[in-house]
Amino acid sequence: MDTSVADPLVGQVLDGRYRIESRIARGGMATVYLARDMRLDRVVAIKVMHAGLASDEDFVARFIGEAKAAAALSHPNVVAVYDQRTDGEHVFLVMEYVAGRTLRDALNALGRLGPRAALEIMMPVLAALGAAHRAGLVHRDVKPENVLITEDGQVKVADFGLARAETASKMTKTGVIIGTVGYLSPEQVLSGTADARSDVYAAGVMLYELITGELPHRGDTPLAVAYKHVNETVPPPSGVVPGVPPQVDALVADATAHDPARRPVDANQFHAEVAEVFGGLPRDFDRRIEEASRNATSVLEAPPGAFEAPPGDGRTAVLDADTLHGGHPPAGHPPRSRADRAIGALTGRYALIAIGAIAALILGWAVWYQTSGQYEHVPSSIIGMRVDDARGQLEAAGLDVRIADPVYDDRIRKGNVVKSDPPAGARVAQGEPVTLTPSKGLTPREVPDVKGKTLPEAQQTLEDDGFKVGDTKKTPSQTVAKDRVIGTDPEAGQKQSPDEPVTVIVSTGMAMPDLIGENGDAAANRLRSMGLKVTVRKKKVDGKEPNSVIEQAPAGGTGVSRGDEVTIVVNKRDCLVDAGPIQIGCDDGSETNVPVPNVVGRTVRDAERALRESGFEVNVTGFGGNIVRFQSPGGGDAPRGSTVTIVRGP
Repeated sequence: MDTSVADPLVGQVLDGRYRIESRIARGGMATVYLARDMRLDRVVAIKVMHAGLASDEDFVARFIGEAKAAAALSHPNVVAVYDQRTDGEHVFLVMEYVAGRTLRDALNALGRLGPRAALEIMMPVLAALGAAHRAGLVHRDVKPENVLITEDGQVKVADFGLARAETASKMTKTGVIIGTVGYLSPEQVLSGTADARSDVYAAGVMLYELITGELPHRGDTPLAVAYKHVNETVPPPSGVVPGVPPQVDALVADATAHDPARRPVDANQFHAEVAEVFGGLPRDFDRRIEEASRNATSVLEAPPGAFEAPPGDGRTAVLDADTLHGGHPPAGHPPRSRADRAIGALTGRYALIAIGAIAALILGWAVWYQTSGQYEHVPSSIIGMRVDDARGQLEAAGLDVRIADPVYDDRIRKGNVVKSDPPAGARVAQGEPVTLTPSKGLTPREVPDVKGKTLPEAQQTLEDDGFKVGDTKKTPSQTVAKDRVIGTDPEAGQKQSPDEPVTVIVSTGMAMPDLIGENGDAAANRLRSMGLKVTVRKKKVDGKEPNSVIEQAPAGGTGVSRGDEVTIVVNKRDCLVDAGPIQIGCDDGSETNVPVPNVVGRTVRDAERALRESGFEVNVTGFGGNIVRFQSPGGGDAPRGSTVTIVRGP
């Protein structure tokens, strides 16, 4: 049955960007959907908080805060958090979609794992938790359901931050405790407090479960299980699975100590201990103990038909009546036949051979383990670590470190380790080289076009596309309005790693020309041709050229935009009167020729206003459109009151 059909969110678009395609899973706090990010054209997982929790303001605030902290984690074993949004009543996280299955699914299919396989799973889990602990983040819900295994075998830990937000909520926790009580540390049961050592406890319980196929504490009710966590220790896995080495038992015991002070301080320390034990186990260790277990079972159990006892006889092929009674048959039973005794002797011989084989196996493993000190293991914790820190850790272990050319990687931050050669977890002899490959940053992508936007709008667009916003550069522009974005560096359409900052270039507007000393009429027309509203004032200043600009506002070099009001002050001319009736040089506005402003490219309305303010009549012609494409005369001087023809176009 397809549960997506009845789900009202399927088919909707959240935040105008994320189209919900199907429902993946439903839990106690949220529902997870498969979705497509329509802006970046990629598949994502959307975790939508249940409506009941979304109405709790305290929960939502902590949920958002923890989502931001989780998004800051950059580690290959952590399911990435891309975004956190709210759309109406829907509060949701946008996460990396991991195609594969959970560790719970794998455990259900296999029953249990061998000790070495279990440790191999735990190392990337602890590496992910260690990255969180270094960032001051506590998972609080470590369990197989939250460990994902990709189709190519990569291990990823999910749900960072969500559990912390939930436990901090004022709402009842009953539903969640039922789901996670098997992994709760004693301090979580008693006081509700948790730190990195609580995650270590849960990891220890999970290690026990991987090896044995069952939880250490079981009960009829969640309260009964919680009681056992407080009052009973986690038993050694070897009590359930013979052949589990004592070193693995010790790992479980240390991680699940009742006193948090006796546990590893965080997942990084526990990871180091697990890696050390893992490195000491032969590659075929799990196969060996499985074969030893099968051999021992075949010896201790008679094959069908190999031995026929009289009706009601409770003897077995090895622990028969003679063995139990010192070689003498018990009273009331007849002596065994020669054939019976031969079978018993043969079986006993096989038992001795099997015991010898097991002893040899254990001895060989012990010798190998003791002599393996000449080798070191490349720790998986170096992946995602700063290159210098990883180099120091490896050199301290006696390994020669080399640095390869950096590569782009979508998960590892610039300057951190992407991979090692030999790979993490591999054995390498002391003195042999380990090559670290640094991250060059996230894979380059096209810078979006933000021209014409305001600075906040441009910054938001860049951040939504995953880019880091760098400096803001301001520069004059004749075409872009003041406080609007001219462009970016690198330019729109060019590719750049999101780890590298993008510089936003903002217009300060057109540069106000320095007009002091220029002819007043020419200056006014020049400003009008820029689309500015010009006010001309006149005053008399001795010693200045008549009709020259003596003041201006704003000053030259100041950014202005079309439509801004500017003022120039022009020096009055003297009216000189000779003996006749003719005035010479009088400031009466009767000049024969005045400069014609250039209005090409401006709107027809602005052009008409600029020309009329300069003293011209205007003739508008053309075949539609609102932009001046041609004018006549196109510049120079023309008689005041003459007609300037402008041709409009699209």
